[in-house]
Amino acid sequence: MAFEIRCETPADEKSIEAVTKAAFLEAARSSHTEQYIIDALRRAGKLALSLVATADGVVIGHVAVSPVAISNGAQGWFGLGPLAVLPQHQRQGVGSRLLCEALRMLLDQGAAGCVVLGEPEYYGRFGFKADADLVLPGVPPEYFQAVAFSSSPAKGTVIYHEAFEV
Repeated sequence: MAFEIRCETPADEKSIEAVTKAAFLEAARSSHTEQYIIDALRRAGKLALSLVATADGVVIGHVAVSPVAISNGAQGWFGLGPLAVLPQHQRQGVGSRLLCEALRMLLDQGAAGCVVLGEPEYYGRFGFKADADLVLPGVPPEYFQAVAFSSSPAKGTVIYHEAFEV
């Protein structure tokens, strides 16, 4: 399947919402608020990256990236997610390409690292791993993973933007 990855435009917002709802509809480990999180991040100006995958001009996937704070004051860290792909386009490389492009762009921008809350088997393929020095309270530690781009590791509690509390 041919598809392209690009930055979101204002015309994509409703499609991103629909893709996100559909992707998380049957997800067991979901608050089903992912589309509201993306919208709240957008309204707060906290979407550092918002990439869409399109096929024949239709949005079929999306990834959001936003800055996170770390209690030890480490700078340049970001949170990846939500990552969503329409169910009929899953397992075709769309999510992988979105994730890889987001990581590449963060690295190019000089980010120190990225964290994600998600399935270890999936995100581990992209270099993410659980790090006992980085904590997200209230979640099983194996599901909170990080990838560092610099040699100065971050340590402490990770704090996502308040949009994640919707």
